[in-house]
Amino acid sequence: MKSVKCPTCSRKVMKYGKTRAGVQRWFCKVCHLSFTNVYNDATKIFQSFLNWLFSKKTQKDMPGQGCTFRRTTKRFWSLWPLPPKIDVSRDVVYVDGIYLSRNLCVLICCDDTHVLGWYVCRTENFRAWSNLMKRIAEPKVVISDGGTGFTKALKYVWPLASHQRCLFHAFCQVRRYITNAPKTMAGRDLLSIARNLFKVKTPEAACAWINELRNWRILYNTFLQEMTTDEYGNKRATHERLLKAENSLLKLVKQHTLFTFIEIADISVPNTNNRIEGGVNAQLRDMLRSHRGLSLERRLKAVYWWCYMHSPRPLSISEILKVMPTDKSISLIYQRFNEREKVDYSIPQWGDGLAWNELHRSTEFPTYWD
Repeated sequence: MKSVKCPTCSRKVMKYGKTRAGVQRWFCKVCHLSFTNVYNDATKIFQSFLNWLFSKKTQKDMPGQGCTFRRTTKRFWSLWPLPPKIDVSRDVVYVDGIYLSRNLCVLICCDDTHVLGWYVCRTENFRAWSNLMKRIAEPKVVISDGGTGFTKALKYVWPLASHQRCLFHAFCQVRRYITNAPKTMAGRDLLSIARNLFKVKTPEAACAWINELRNWRILYNTFLQEMTTDEYGNKRATHERLLKAENSLLKLVKQHTLFTFIEIADISVPNTNNRIEGGVNAQLRDMLRSHRGLSLERRLKAVYWWCYMHSPRPLSISEILKVMPTDKSISLIYQRFNEREKVDYSIPQWGDGLAWNELHRSTEFPTYWD
């Protein structure tokens, strides 16, 4: 058992009876100070809270059969773990978004071992992607599934980074248009060409694949030009979905994002973003599935906590409790921003649209993130 010391002079103290509540009282002979030593178990309880959150245990499995656990851990749901600022550039990073509801998405960026950043938004767009990427050092290659607004944000924030489109998502987009069992010969041939994407390993094979796609268009050009009159009297392409499937591949070829993993020889570049799909998003979905029934706000914070604890340098439990902002402190900062800008914004419950960069620069919190 640790010896009790005076909070003023840090000298050893002596027992000095007990209070009416039965709590031990201590007395310092040097300072003549009488005090009670209250044991702070917040660190231990918070660690238990995180262990439960990242496991498949229910609240009923925890000590106290749920009631005690909910009562003691309720205060931790008000904390917001902020993403760190990444100053060291990575060779390859993966980006993707996970939707918690129809209008709530968390954009995530990771490398092969850690989560580098996350940002909450309503939908994937240029502004949201830019806010996520601004706090992460520019990598050499970015692998994505082609989210809305990402290409524009990449040119604006990371202009020197190369872009590799996930081949699996490119194939899935073609399959979404023409199904897995096309009824026409042109559809079956195009699906076979899309499947051959995974066999491309060399520059020669990439050129042969592009020529195969061009020859497909030449072969079925007359068939693809057929027109149909719809119920409104407008003429439309009869095989519109086939044309969309072809255009989805041609667009990636023209953007030079389909075979970046072949063009870069000095580093190893994957051709899919399985690292974030299976290593991050799959574990997040598994965690939310194990704790289904949480409110939308708590589901968002659960994602935040998982990402933060898998970031490169997470703080210790005691430091987290000291420096992480809470719902109340964020609301106060919102009010100060509103007064400064003289704009009446409503404060979202889950922090949607929150200017995290402004919060990081705020004097309310330590400069750990900057």
